[in-house]
Amino acid sequence: MGSEAVRPLDSAGGLSTQEARRRLAQTGPNRLRPGRRESILRIFLEEIREPMILLLLATGILYSVWGELTDAGTIFAVILTLVAVEVVNGQRAGHAIAALAKLSEPTATVLRDGRTVAIPAEEVVPGDVVVLVAGQRIPADARLIEAHGFAVDESTLTGESVPVERSALPESSPDDAGRRNGVFAGTMVTRGHGLAVVVSTGERTELGRIAQLTRGVKPPRTPLQLAMRELSRYLVFVALGSSVLVPLLGFAIAGEPLKEMVLVGLSLAFATIPEEMPIIITMVLGLGAFRLSKRRAIVRRLRAVETLGAITLIATDKTGTLTENEMRVVGLSPSDFGRRILEIGVLASDIVAGRSRDPLEEALVQAATGAGIDVGALIAANPVRDEFPFDDERKLMTVVREREHDLRIVTKGAPETVLARCSSRRSVRGERPLDAERRSAVLQEAARMAAEGHRVLAFAEKVAETGSAVDLGSELVFTGLAALADPPRAGAAAAIAACRRAGIRPIMITGDHPETAMAIASQVGLDDGGRMLTGRDLDVMSGDDLRAAVAGVTVFARTTPADKLRIVEAARSLGNVVAVTGDGVNDAPALAAADIGIAMGETGTDVAREAADIVLADDDFTAIVHAVEEGRVLFANLRKGVRYYLACKVALVSAVLVPVLIGVPVPFAPVQIILMELFMDLAASATFAAEPPEPGLMRLPPRDPRLPFMDREMLAGILVPAAGLSAAVLTSYLATWYSDPSSARTAAFVAWLLGHFFMALNLRAEREPLHRVGIVANRLMLAWGAAAVAFVAVAVLVPSVHHALRTVSLSPSQWALAVGTAFAGTFWMEVWRSIRPARS
Repeated sequence: MGSEAVRPLDSAGGLSTQEARRRLAQTGPNRLRPGRRESILRIFLEEIREPMILLLLATGILYSVWGELTDAGTIFAVILTLVAVEVVNGQRAGHAIAALAKLSEPTATVLRDGRTVAIPAEEVVPGDVVVLVAGQRIPADARLIEAHGFAVDESTLTGESVPVERSALPESSPDDAGRRNGVFAGTMVTRGHGLAVVVSTGERTELGRIAQLTRGVKPPRTPLQLAMRELSRYLVFVALGSSVLVPLLGFAIAGEPLKEMVLVGLSLAFATIPEEMPIIITMVLGLGAFRLSKRRAIVRRLRAVETLGAITLIATDKTGTLTENEMRVVGLSPSDFGRRILEIGVLASDIVAGRSRDPLEEALVQAATGAGIDVGALIAANPVRDEFPFDDERKLMTVVREREHDLRIVTKGAPETVLARCSSRRSVRGERPLDAERRSAVLQEAARMAAEGHRVLAFAEKVAETGSAVDLGSELVFTGLAALADPPRAGAAAAIAACRRAGIRPIMITGDHPETAMAIASQVGLDDGGRMLTGRDLDVMSGDDLRAAVAGVTVFARTTPADKLRIVEAARSLGNVVAVTGDGVNDAPALAAADIGIAMGETGTDVAREAADIVLADDDFTAIVHAVEEGRVLFANLRKGVRYYLACKVALVSAVLVPVLIGVPVPFAPVQIILMELFMDLAASATFAAEPPEPGLMRLPPRDPRLPFMDREMLAGILVPAAGLSAAVLTSYLATWYSDPSSARTAAFVAWLLGHFFMALNLRAEREPLHRVGIVANRLMLAWGAAAVAFVAVAVLVPSVHHALRTVSLSPSQWALAVGTAFAGTFWMEVWRSIRPARS
């Protein structure tokens, strides 16, 4: 622990807001020092040192040496423009990722001014009293002043995977200082709850000292980034080969000057080497993650963005995801003991300052208050001696409370679990034995409540002598049942239907009562013929039986975290791409095992969020469907952008290779090739990322992640448009060459600039004709296209730039030829899509 001095608390109410602000100003935010943000100048200098920019610089220098100062000036201007674009794009993606990180920053619950408040973790200060519960990440180094069944996972600091117990006892010796009651920033509470006083924050914590050793480590690349990196390496050799072959053939066959051919080779290498493809993908994934955050889905790992569009099965929990998670007590049985039931419900809950963090427990508190029970006085008269928190194995919570002359042991939990520990029941005539007939009647009443879609809790208690050993195993007195309503979310049924239309199978995995699970499943459209399995059913199943069950069963109830993990693993073994939702500590294994783990942002624990790939800001199942749609859009746009980018490269190589093979000069001047690359990069890196979804995208089956990115369809999508664009350029060039050689390059330049914009428009659509997708739907692409058209007009119609751009004026017939071939060479794809059936 750090050695910061911590003033003693003035009261159990924690710091005042004013004092907390003073300390925050004194100690600074509770966060680790971020990595150094690179300045724009530093990024600019790094971009200048990129190999492709150096290649372009070499071209400009050669122009200068050979006396072509106008061309050299043009190239240097292009270099500045390209580097500026890269800097802006890098800054834009960086800001998007930074904003995303800001959204996913953790919070902490502290006592301020005598009440519990949730604040950003970075606002925690030394002296704050922090409320710690199971599943929460500890925000700072602290010492426990109250602890109940408290255990911490310190593996982030020590590497030890076994949770260690902590208590609020004072240190017994200097050697033990800070260890028995010390908790540390970055570790996780795995069991129990407590209060702790913060002693160190930020860089002064144990975690801060370790973090200083790990700065500068970059996150691993995603599978798609790695695949594109490998593809780029392969394409580099193809591009370099073309950049050498074309000049050699131009010199040997077409008789072009050697100096001109050297410059063509350098320019062609600059334009055709796909060095920016991994950068484009990184930027698109980062911006896509930021767009997902706008739809309430916060991406923690970029690989999830790639996988969203491939999901075939979503395993969702019930409470808070399919339901509102706004519990209220709607029934008590027997009603004669309603007040007693509510008292036990309050006493068997984790209450801090008269409130609970758990929606179920908060519903009991509100019901007790509504029944005239003074909750504060009840808690004060029955202080906690010991507590045994709810867990998924026991399925109940027990609290031992001290009274003046004895101990009161109160329990709440699943009806079958609580009843198994009861030997008697409460009646109007006192305690009576809980015989088999009465036990069966209680279970039937619980099933009736559950069948109405209600969450059902049972309550029991017993009295023990002060100082006696507390036996929690049996001999409890059953008191009654409570039914709590948690209605389905308004959009849950529509979201389930949307999943099925998209070829995604939703299933429910819940720890709740089977009848409750089936009632909610029926209301949201998850009830497939009424078949349902419980955790006990799964316990006796072999691996093959479980896989068969997962293939056909939609609702799993009374499951444990181990059951949930087995279901997820079985689903994946069947070839599914699985998304799993979860919010608790014990959901972490299933979240980690899934292809995409989705944690709840409102009710989820820090442990669940750490294990997940995506965090839902509002815990709503509808947000999952939106995220899947956004993931499909992003991946589709990524394919469109890469297809366009590579089609331009292929078209350029073929457009310069064919003329030299037939003894005709290269159709573009070196400076024109460089300018063409400027427009290609702008489109590939920006405009396709803004493409809206095509109609019917969520009615298509999920993408198969086993298929390579560069599959047969992708190759055809590159080669066919490239052939059309190349044919347009060659037709315009060769037809003009044989009639007016001086205008041929300008005609080819115009055909290229217009044609590659027309091609981009056509590649916006894959299945539907462009007019159904919406010609004006992508305003960013239209703006880029307008810039390309304006550049063409200036390049041809303004005589003062002709020498710099190696252009001349065109006759009306030459304009018609260039524009006509550019249109015909690309828009034939629109005609083809209009006359053929749309692919499914």
